[in-house]
Amino acid sequence: MRVPWRGALLALLATLALWSLAPREAQAEYGDVVINNFSDAAGMRPVVFPHWFHRVRFRCKVCHADLGFQFKAGGNQINMLKIIDGQYCGSCHNGELAWSAENCNLCHSGKPGTPTQVHESTLQKLGVPPAPAAAASVATSAPPPAPAKK
Repeated sequence: MRVPWRGALLALLATLALWSLAPREAQAEYGDVVINNFSDAAGMRPVVFPHWFHRVRFRCKVCHADLGFQFKAGGNQINMLKIIDGQYCGSCHNGELAWSAENCNLCHSGKPGTPTQVHESTLQKLGVPPAPAAAASVATSAPPPAPAKK
C-alpha cells in the first residue's frame, strides 16, 4: 500500500533542512548593541555586539573603565585600525584571548542599514528617537562649531 503524503512530507523535510543550513543575516537580540558608525560607509555589515555574552564574563569596569568604552551606543569612535592596534575590542580580540580582527564576519554580521542602537532597549520602548549617526560628523575633520555668544 502506497501512502500518498509520504513524498510531500519528505520534500517538506528536505526543504526545511536546506533552509536551516542557508546563511542568514544575524539579527540583533535583546540587549545586543548594533554598531554602525562607519560600517555602511565602508561597505561592511554593521557589528552586532552581544553585550550580555560579554557581561556575564566580565564586570562593567573591564570594558567601560579599563578599555574606555562609553556608556552610550555609538559613543566611541571605534574603527578597525584602533582594534588592530589593540584598542577597544582589540584588547581581547587579538587572536590569543579571542578571535582576531581578521575574522570579519564574526562581528560584522548585522543587517546592512541597521542604525547604531541598543536592540530592544528601554529607551526604544519609551519612544526616544535613536541618536543621530556619528559617521556624518566624523567624516569632516573640523571640530564642531562653538556655541553662539549672546
